[in-house]
Amino acid sequence: MAEEGVATFTQAKWNFPVLVLFKDAWIVLKLDTLGREILSIALPAAMALAADPIASLIDTMFIGRIGPVEIAAVGVSIALFNQVSKVAIFPLVSITTSFVAEEETIEKMNIKAIELENQKNATEERTIDDVKLQNMENGSKENSEKKASDAPEDDAPKLKKLKRKIPSASTALLFGLVLGVLVTLLLVFLSKPLLGLMGVKSGSPMLKPALKYLTLRSLGAPAVLLSLAMQGVFRGLKDTKTPLYATVIGDVANIILDPIFMFACNLGVAGAAIAHVLSQYLIMLILLVKLMNQVNLLPLSTKALQFNRFLKNGSLLLFKVIAATIPVTLAASLAARLGATPMAAFQICLQVWLTSSLLSDGLAVAGQAIIASSFAEKDNEKATATASRVLQMGVVMGLGVGLLVGLGLQFGSGVFTKDINVKHIISIGVLFVAGTQPINSIAFVIDGVNFGASDYAYSAYSMIFVSIGSIGSLMALYIVAGFIGIWSALAIFMALRAIAGTWRIATGTGPWSFLRQ
Repeated sequence: MAEEGVATFTQAKWNFPVLVLFKDAWIVLKLDTLGREILSIALPAAMALAADPIASLIDTMFIGRIGPVEIAAVGVSIALFNQVSKVAIFPLVSITTSFVAEEETIEKMNIKAIELENQKNATEERTIDDVKLQNMENGSKENSEKKASDAPEDDAPKLKKLKRKIPSASTALLFGLVLGVLVTLLLVFLSKPLLGLMGVKSGSPMLKPALKYLTLRSLGAPAVLLSLAMQGVFRGLKDTKTPLYATVIGDVANIILDPIFMFACNLGVAGAAIAHVLSQYLIMLILLVKLMNQVNLLPLSTKALQFNRFLKNGSLLLFKVIAATIPVTLAASLAARLGATPMAAFQICLQVWLTSSLLSDGLAVAGQAIIASSFAEKDNEKATATASRVLQMGVVMGLGVGLLVGLGLQFGSGVFTKDINVKHIISIGVLFVAGTQPINSIAFVIDGVNFGASDYAYSAYSMIFVSIGSIGSLMALYIVAGFIGIWSALAIFMALRAIAGTWRIATGTGPWSFLRQ
């Protein structure tokens, strides 16, 4: 009777969907089958995601040697380039990962079904043949066996040589190329007014170096967007090692070329932009060669290209990413209005903030790929277990990263600048940069969970409301507290993102409605 009561209590307790978030929390770091699968995808993905911001940090370090005006100017340009690129590519990468994971899973399920059917047919044929062979002579028996055994041996090598046909991959690359060209044209011809919107007005000492850096770096937009589109494909295939390999090679090239172009060739901020562009094209070429060896990209008919599906879901995520980028872009714009010194400190803090937070995106990628595959297989148990595990791992990672960032930035700000005033302001910002890491982790990881469940509409609409509230707090706190107000508002923004993102699974609604059954 006692055992019956415990079972009833346990069953009733888990009828509250929010408790799923805490399910098996005591084994969050256990390397079981699910834990190993998550880490095998998340670790390379996190390293690849962090590699580019790290390269930007190194750019910032080199440019900081030139002067605070230059580092502030490049900071505004990088923020503008990243926001425009993110608006263009984030929806594409996100839906590509889910679509490719679904198509890959369905293809495997179909192949498995065909193999089982073939095995069944082969077993029936062998049973019939065995009866016939008993009445046949030895010579005829050998010919029949040879004929039966030759067929699969001839077909097997041919099947192994076939490349995978994944229409989403071809569609993603086509969209990436078109968007890359559009971003380049936008930034080249509208760089001055866009910088003006960011607070860099005519007559500002930051305008000239900012224009130079932004115009040159925009030439690498096609490579950036194509590379990220291909990374979305590889993530959907649960291969995050190939993007890591390509990214590390490209970023090492960037680090080597930075001092050569900036100081040896005396090109200054233009040299930093040229080095970055060359490294992006190198990454693109490596990924393209690797992908062409695995996936049949061409030829594909226009019917096979999933334009409608990409446009429908991509437009929803476009609204989400625009809503998500407005508060960060507005924060950078307000920081620029405080002057070159506060902007330089803000840029350094922002780069560290984004770089460290992106480590959680590795868990988001793993969660998205596994959950998308689980939903395709209708395996709700695995989808739920994956969602809770990646969120719990995100909290643990956020706490650890927050501690490291706090200590590192507090005592290591001299790596980025020697200006005493800039270092003083950084010491204030470090409290927010480090303290928000656990919140940031939840916000980024839950995005991957929702994308894996193809819950794009909710992700978009909830982010719009979060952005509206965040913009209001940002303007009010900026007026009241300046630099501290900006970072306080960014902390509020991330907290609202985390709450809105987890609301769906916590209430058992939308694709998670099965949690209430």
